[in-house]
Amino acid sequence: MALSEQEQKLLEEMERNLIEQDAGFANRVREVGSANKNARKLVVGVLTMIAGLGLLVFAVVLQVAFFGVAAFLVMVIGLVIATSNFQLPGIAKSAKPKGGQTFFEDRWNQRFDND
Repeated sequence: MALSEQEQKLLEEMERNLIEQDAGFANRVREVGSANKNARKLVVGVLTMIAGLGLLVFAVVLQVAFFGVAAFLVMVIGLVIATSNFQLPGIAKSAKPKGGQTFFEDRWNQRFDND
């Protein structure tokens, strides 16, 4: 069911007000949209890996090395697609600690500097 012009204008105004009042919420909503794109990449990558695994089984049945190599390449391509630019939704990107240290470097320094 389509919205009337008045309802569309009201909805747009509500969206603008929400974005102006709560910028953090608007950023989280945008991140969810990008997470869905990443989820599509994950699904396509996993399906490609499964297809590569099927080709590998087929190559073993036929006992043809060339098909086995091609199947392995298809599986690697699926892995690359599945892991490219993948981020788990809901995990905030934390700023790096002082001096660009990682979490483990920071823990190491805390442990041995306090002795």
